[in-house]
Amino acid sequence: MDTITIITSILSLIAGVGIFLIACSMMSSNLEALGSKKLKALFSKTSKSKLVGVGVGAATTAVIQSSSATSVMVIGFVNAGIMTLAQASTVIFGANIGTTITGQLVALGMFGTNSVSTSVIFAAFAGIGAFILAFAKKDRLRKIGGITAGFGMLFVGLSMMSGAMGYFAELESVKSFLALFENPFLLVIIGAAFTAIVQSSSVMTSMAITMVVAGLISLNQGIYITMGSNIGTCVTALIAGLTSTKNAKRTALIHLIFNVSGVIVFMLIGMFLRLGGIDYGFLFGKMFPHAPQVQLAMFHTVFNVATVAIVLPLTGLLVKLVTKIVPDKHESGDENSAPHFAFVEEHMLTNPPIAVQQTKREILQMAKIALDNFDIAIEIICTLDYTKVEAFRTNERQLNFLNKELAKFIVKLLKSDLSEKDRIYLSTAFRSITDLERVGDYAENIIEYADRLKESDEIFSDKAKNEICDLKELVHALYDNVIKAYTDGDRAALAKAYETEEAVDDFTSRMAENHIRRLSKGTCTPEVGAQYLSLSTNVERIADHYINVAKTIKSL
Repeated sequence: MDTITIITSILSLIAGVGIFLIACSMMSSNLEALGSKKLKALFSKTSKSKLVGVGVGAATTAVIQSSSATSVMVIGFVNAGIMTLAQASTVIFGANIGTTITGQLVALGMFGTNSVSTSVIFAAFAGIGAFILAFAKKDRLRKIGGITAGFGMLFVGLSMMSGAMGYFAELESVKSFLALFENPFLLVIIGAAFTAIVQSSSVMTSMAITMVVAGLISLNQGIYITMGSNIGTCVTALIAGLTSTKNAKRTALIHLIFNVSGVIVFMLIGMFLRLGGIDYGFLFGKMFPHAPQVQLAMFHTVFNVATVAIVLPLTGLLVKLVTKIVPDKHESGDENSAPHFAFVEEHMLTNPPIAVQQTKREILQMAKIALDNFDIAIEIICTLDYTKVEAFRTNERQLNFLNKELAKFIVKLLKSDLSEKDRIYLSTAFRSITDLERVGDYAENIIEYADRLKESDEIFSDKAKNEICDLKELVHALYDNVIKAYTDGDRAALAKAYETEEAVDDFTSRMAENHIRRLSKGTCTPEVGAQYLSLSTNVERIADHYINVAKTIKSL
């Protein structure tokens, strides 16, 4: 083989890996976009039993073709408090089963030699998907086109990788070099390292299958490389966990321990097999003769299913172990007191439909924090008791953080492949974030009015306090209808919110009239009256900002 052929083979291998990765990404993003509601429903069922959790993880990963994406999603849910550690563990276990689907597809695509191969037949779907993308107008049909094209491109990439491996297999020097790597530990490390680099165990497994079929490596070598890929795939989840809460770190650690445990168990079994003069390659070669691609794909499936069967009963112990490794710390500077996201997580950007759902949850949480600060401010100005002022300051910092950082997150999210509905929703979310931050600002103004009352050693009359309490109840009624409208797109709730907002306007007008009456009777001082009127004006503006949040559903 001349130098030009070698260079061509190397470039073909790189191109094949690149096309395979792009195909996985296309399938993943489009499948998520089409099935985001179903995925959400699936994840909600994880609390039923361990086996349900495993099933959900397997089904989700089989659909989106990425165990890393599933793991990152789960870490985001744990970070947001949607899932417990035990629930997350079972989903991650299932994700490892789901990821074996890609290997089985690759094995299926490598049948056929003299006749038209299945790989060529499946690769033709890339062209079909491209035609759909070129002519489809509806968003759903375009997503289907993207899935179809991605599926076909998997096999285009596979064909290029397989062709490159075939060229290398003709070089005795390459085969002799690869034959040196017989040590199982070294092969596991190689599989883990390469998978960590490309961040896809599917690519590593597919390459191992093509190398085995081409005769570049033995089946036994491919088996240990595939084991290593299961460890390497944990890197994405570990990166996501390191930048998140303690529970998210624990989830990433569970993912790593689970995969490493499976490798250790199977390597120990492999050692005992070698003592008997056989190995995994011999066993799977006998079970699935004359089909090396099936032999490796089936080992990958057996390995993951068996690991789940071994570890699943130990889920509780695994949760306790990672809790001890990453313990809780009850300190004043604990992570929960610092401004942080409650629901969104940077790595969710790889899963746009889920990220959009979590953005909405974050905005709803922001609305609740703003209401909490309003309540604290009302309590302080009526009682001049500053016991909760530190909680108020913590909430205020959180609102300011969300106003800035959530907007940045949405900007990044808008660059993703989104449905038209999600894109419209995110465009309105910017305004909602600003409105809710302004609610916090007006609550802060009310605290300042309380400070002035305290400085002048004055307080509101009982009648004034009663009116403020009634106004507070109206704001709460408005908030309830706003949240219902915003959460469910409920137009009836929006209509009630409008009515309540008008009631707030009418009530603040009456408050001004009552204040003038009290001022004329001498039961209220000008200084107290000024703070009272300022408070009513600020509450009226708070109501305006909350109604703005509800109005956004008109755009959807």
